[in-house]
Amino acid sequence: MPPVQPPGFSELVHAPTRLSLLSLLSATDRIEFGLLRDGLALSDSALSKQLGILEEAGLVALERDGVGRGKRVRVRMTDSGRRTFDDHVAALQVIVRRGAPGAPGAPGAPGAPGAPGAPSQSTSAS
Repeated sequence: MPPVQPPGFSELVHAPTRLSLLSLLSATDRIEFGLLRDGLALSDSALSKQLGILEEAGLVALERDGVGRGKRVRVRMTDSGRRTFDDHVAALQVIVRRGAPGAPGAPGAPGAPGAPGAPSQSTSAS
């Protein structure tokens, strides 16, 4: 049985490319499409696809100006996107702390299965 994800965990954000994309956006107010593409080492089409998914979910907004070769696209994280990203990062921290030595439920932690003094899991009948 997979572990229950903590509150705030987002499957949408957790996809590696989208997590990297939102991480870059979280450090700035807005970023040009080309810089984002180069920073993530993605093709135009791959970045466009991921941005479309995030834009549809309301996590990012695209700002377009100019025409033709002078056309610029800037990407910014929406307020909702920032909250969702921050909540996801907090959920990841909870997951990481679960495995920290001595954390409740961590292997070897007091009370964890197999830890000294832990209740026996045998099912023998008396």
